[in-house]
Amino acid sequence: MSAVKTSVARVESVTPIVWKGTHLALLDQRVLPGELCYLDCRSAEDVAAAIHGMAVRGAPAIGIAAAYGLVLALRDNAAAMPAAVATLAASRPTAVNLRWALERMQRQWEQHADVGLLEAEAIRIHQEDLAQNLQMGAFGAALIAPGAQIVTHCNTGALATGGHGTALGVIRTAYAQGRVVRVYNTETRPWLQGARLTAWELQQEGIPAKLVADGAVAHLMSREKIDWVIVGADRIAANGDTANKIGTYALAVAARRHGVKFMVVAPSGTFDLHCPDGAHIPIEERAAAELTEFRGAAIAPAGFDAFNPVFDVTPAALIDAIVCERGVIEKPTRERVLPVLS
Repeated sequence: MSAVKTSVARVESVTPIVWKGTHLALLDQRVLPGELCYLDCRSAEDVAAAIHGMAVRGAPAIGIAAAYGLVLALRDNAAAMPAAVATLAASRPTAVNLRWALERMQRQWEQHADVGLLEAEAIRIHQEDLAQNLQMGAFGAALIAPGAQIVTHCNTGALATGGHGTALGVIRTAYAQGRVVRVYNTETRPWLQGARLTAWELQQEGIPAKLVADGAVAHLMSREKIDWVIVGADRIAANGDTANKIGTYALAVAARRHGVKFMVVAPSGTFDLHCPDGAHIPIEERAAAELTEFRGAAIAPAGFDAFNPVFDVTPAALIDAIVCERGVIEKPTRERVLPVLS
């Protein structure tokens, strides 16, 4: 896997996933906003390493990248599907979009065993994600009254998807419609996706925004009129319980305490109807060094251990609306989720 550096550009001209026909170029989001660098992936193993290493992140983007990873694997070896699927599936276990994309690609291969058709399916997954994001943007924006102040967490924009974004896509659409006056984006420890990536996207779009420490949001809600918390999702259980970036559950609790509405925005591929509730969602835990160090520099005593879950689960009872490209599920329950997804 090689790296290609280019000058930093406006976000509209940047996409995190670029299919080159012979290889996959993935924007290395670990070095943004200071540097714009694409990783050239030429095998499924390269793609899996980029996903696990957080070079590409965001549930939709992970699924798209994995689909292209299978194309790379099958071009070299027609018998590589099982091993490639296992390698890619293990790269991020919580994001259900990854499994969804791999299963869809497997079905295509089982029906036709044609690399050209497999490539076309990966491209279709990529294009469909952008169309879904635009539809979710319209659905979600319609829920927001003019003059709104919004809190968002992690990064859910063009950098995390096939384009436009999920939660940040709703915010973009709502701002264009004159509904949003300010966004507060969390820093999102420990990888600081909110500070590095969401802040950059908001700045590129000219959307009025302020960065807020994760632990300061409850205080913010006690002092400012916040109308919505809008977040993405990595997996949504059949009853509406939602796994998202660590810290989301705390935001939902603070929102309920202060009368702030809570919206989850994710494509239908993020729903896992085989998972009955949040207790059955696997939560990825990562190395202690991600908390005790930052970009290789120690910020805690040497040898100090850490509890480092990457996601948490927000109960459906704390969610006012789940928005997907098929519609809006208000006050989600199993009985309200299933008709929309069936």
